[in-house]
Amino acid sequence: MLRVFGLIVVSLALLALPALTQERQSTLDGFTADSARAEQQWEEKFRAMPLPNNMRDAMQRLAAHPHHVGSPYDQDNANWLLAKFKEYGWDAHIETFKVLFPTPKERLVEMVAPNHFTAKLQEPAVPQDPTSNQQAEQLPTYNAYSIDGDVTGPLVYVNYGVPADYDELDRHGISVKGAIVISRYGGSWRGIKPKVAAEHGAMGCLIYSDPKDDGVGQGTVFPDGPWRPKDGVQRGSVADMPLYPGDPLTPGIGATDDAKRLDIKTAPTITKIPVLPISYGDAQPLLAAMTGPMAPDSWRGGLQISYRLGPGASRVHLVVKSNWDLKPVNDVIAKIAGTSEADQWIIRGNHHDGWVNGAQDPISGLVTELEEARAMGELVKQGWKPKRTIIYCAWDGEEPGLLGSTEWAETHADELKQHAVLYLNSDVNSRGFIGIEGSHALEPFLNDVARSITDPEKNISVWKREQMAEIANANTASEKDEIRNRQNTPIGAMGSGSDYTVFLDFLGVSTAGLAYGGESGGGIYHSIYDDFYWFTHFDDPGFLYGKAESQTMGTAVMRMADADLLPYDFTSLASTVKKYEGELESLAQNQRDQIRDQNREIEDGTLVNSSDPAETYVPPKHEDVPPYLNFAPLKNGVDALSHAAERYSRAHMHAMQNGGAAIAQASLASVNQKLYMCERSLTSDKGLPGRPWFKHQLYAPGFYTGYGVKTIPAVREAIEQKNFQLADEQIGIVAGVLMKEAAAIDAASSALEGAIH
Repeated sequence: MLRVFGLIVVSLALLALPALTQERQSTLDGFTADSARAEQQWEEKFRAMPLPNNMRDAMQRLAAHPHHVGSPYDQDNANWLLAKFKEYGWDAHIETFKVLFPTPKERLVEMVAPNHFTAKLQEPAVPQDPTSNQQAEQLPTYNAYSIDGDVTGPLVYVNYGVPADYDELDRHGISVKGAIVISRYGGSWRGIKPKVAAEHGAMGCLIYSDPKDDGVGQGTVFPDGPWRPKDGVQRGSVADMPLYPGDPLTPGIGATDDAKRLDIKTAPTITKIPVLPISYGDAQPLLAAMTGPMAPDSWRGGLQISYRLGPGASRVHLVVKSNWDLKPVNDVIAKIAGTSEADQWIIRGNHHDGWVNGAQDPISGLVTELEEARAMGELVKQGWKPKRTIIYCAWDGEEPGLLGSTEWAETHADELKQHAVLYLNSDVNSRGFIGIEGSHALEPFLNDVARSITDPEKNISVWKREQMAEIANANTASEKDEIRNRQNTPIGAMGSGSDYTVFLDFLGVSTAGLAYGGESGGGIYHSIYDDFYWFTHFDDPGFLYGKAESQTMGTAVMRMADADLLPYDFTSLASTVKKYEGELESLAQNQRDQIRDQNREIEDGTLVNSSDPAETYVPPKHEDVPPYLNFAPLKNGVDALSHAAERYSRAHMHAMQNGGAAIAQASLASVNQKLYMCERSLTSDKGLPGRPWFKHQLYAPGFYTGYGVKTIPAVREAIEQKNFQLADEQIGIVAGVLMKEAAAIDAASSALEGAIH
């Protein structure tokens, strides 16, 4: 997985209900009365089948050795997974792609002034942990897709290394031009840090895990507890994936043997400066030797040092050199053929590659998928026949950059655009609360799935437990009442960071991600300690939430595969887009107000005269006050979308009266095809400004956040980057997309109205 659990699982306060004391029953929206009874029986049989001991055994086998891209055990795992799917009765095969995957051959971080120190760049084995000593098989600590380099320069501390941090350095008169920056993990995805550093003229980048964020400041460290020890290091990709994910050499096309590839020197997602990750054990001597102004309070971490900004006498020598090879990624693809609507596909995926042993990331999610596959295979033997084709995928190469899923989907793009109804993704799964994010037309469907699942610790539904947690954490009585009284809690929007990205952002396939977590520490992310020993001591040792994840995902797959009428709800989409439009107006107004106020404080001397005269202070430059933007086209698009959603809601209600008896079953295939194509209407062939790979106009990873989502990204980021001409232009484009979506929903409504006797 490319991001830590706290970022992938948005705490949704899933699935509130009309009243806390009255738990609404799970519904089967889109099923006629007869098929609903049959579906409930099959689902109940399915949910009784996943076995925690099977998951435990599978994890112990899959995480027994390091299994990064191109390693022998990665291939071995793919073959084992293939055999398992076949054993369970699935039609399965492996698809292989050739991708660029650099591995390090030389790494060095040394302080050459004012004294000498050489970083260890090595995670030590722990006696209690039997797989932590597999050093000959482990990838060393590094950041994939860092450019090669050998640089020496002064050291500057840049906090989290996001654009706002460089604004703060400007106030202190500090430049990173010709320097090596040191940034702590957090605040954004790791690949943003060298990207922004290079934009400001830095020659190299170090990223360390500060104990305040990811270590002893969070709790007891490994091996006595779950958190990152002082010598633990977070590996990870630093490719500029907000431009495009997947193989850096084949953007937009599958990385097949005969694919036309870019030259490595011109591949835009490879970093412009060398970068390495280090532990806080290695970072402490570097940071302790720094001089210069004290860092702001919010920049100070958990090391027992004075956090200084630099630059000063401290100089660092950084060397990164890699083998730039093409390596195979092996995707395992398994299928259960549908019956009446076999040309409509329900796709489910989780990756199988890890940075090292990868028990939590990704095997905790993969073993739940495998148990779903076993259970569904048993149901087929008992006579269950899904209407739609079900495709289960075990992706390779997710960790370096969503390689396996992206290359597979790009290769099969035309087929997927025609046939894909839904993509369901999982990755890390842990003990705790349910979290869901996804396409907002799926919101009520996903709410109702969660109402069907029993929490293994509290013996109430998982959505009710999450709702209670949100009520407990709410600040005011009115907030608590709002949570109690709403029917569905809005699900989170999807940015990037796992294998769903290509399906949603590139193809416009309705997508959702589900996982459990929040009750165990995550301080071994992308380290050698993410292994079977850690998981079974500190995460979900009984695999109880593995079972819950299998039940949740499998229920969602079965319910969507068997539905007579696909359970989309466009009123949820319309209300969400209306909220996004309001956020954009507020963003633009707040930006005008802030710039106007800052200009006044520059002009009247407030900023200079309130600063400490003993410290350097450089006031910001005067800026033009932003113009008022014309949001009318966007408002009109939202209005059209709302009216279309209301029309479909009425048609749906009419169709499902009396158990759906009035629906002409022969017409449903055409209605369903129009329904699942609606998500495609939210895409634009031209993509987002400056990054055409990202087609979806409602959701995308932020250009300077990496994983974190930007909603209506073309407009939002144009405003944030103060490109108001572009913002005005993109308002019109997004408005057109919303009109197109409204027309697609109207077409589905007409088809459904025509299918009613």
